[in-house]
Amino acid sequence: MIELNRYWHAVRRPLALAVVCGATLLSLQGCIGIMMGGAVVGTLAATDRRTLGAQTEDQAIMIKAGPRISKVVGDNAHINVTSFNRKVLVTGEVPDEAAKAAVEREIAGIEGVQTVVNELTVLGTASFMSRSSDTLITGKVKASLLDNKNLYPNAIKVVTERSVVYLMGRVTQNEGDLAAQIASGVSGVEKVVKVFEYISDDEYRQLTTTPDNTQKDSHQAP
Repeated sequence: MIELNRYWHAVRRPLALAVVCGATLLSLQGCIGIMMGGAVVGTLAATDRRTLGAQTEDQAIMIKAGPRISKVVGDNAHINVTSFNRKVLVTGEVPDEAAKAAVEREIAGIEGVQTVVNELTVLGTASFMSRSSDTLITGKVKASLLDNKNLYPNAIKVVTERSVVYLMGRVTQNEGDLAAQIASGVSGVEKVVKVFEYISDDEYRQLTTTPDNTQKDSHQAP
């Protein structure tokens, strides 16, 4: 684990630069894949505090959400769905309160979803410039988290909507407070909302001394 920590800290700054560059490209050119070396990807995977089962199910939840949302709101909304350890954050804009409630019901009905955090706003759809700004803010927040030696930023997911930053992940109270403080200091951020799942200090020590997070998944948050 000592060697893993040394390697992780060594790659923080280049990773931070890659995140910012990647965010800029995304905002200007749409969806662009960024490739990283296998060793770096492996290090990032080792610091994800979800089980492999939870990671897989989170991906499945987000994929299943698309058709369900389209069924109730069609093209009359801009909605982002982010799942972390089966807690689902829903952000974006919908035309009315009925649509907001309908989207939440559809998401809650997906197999595996444990909690829905509904942060949808009844507003007109965000402009391209607003979404591009959100993408850049997300990149800057991620880079700032990567650059802090007291955090494992791959345990934290960053979502930005209309300059409001949402932070998800499995963290200790101290980690969550530090991450929120860092995010709030990033230019362009108007508000930080913590959507964390908090773990104890004992569980943190267990996770950081056992980086292989591939234990059997019980479909419950550890």
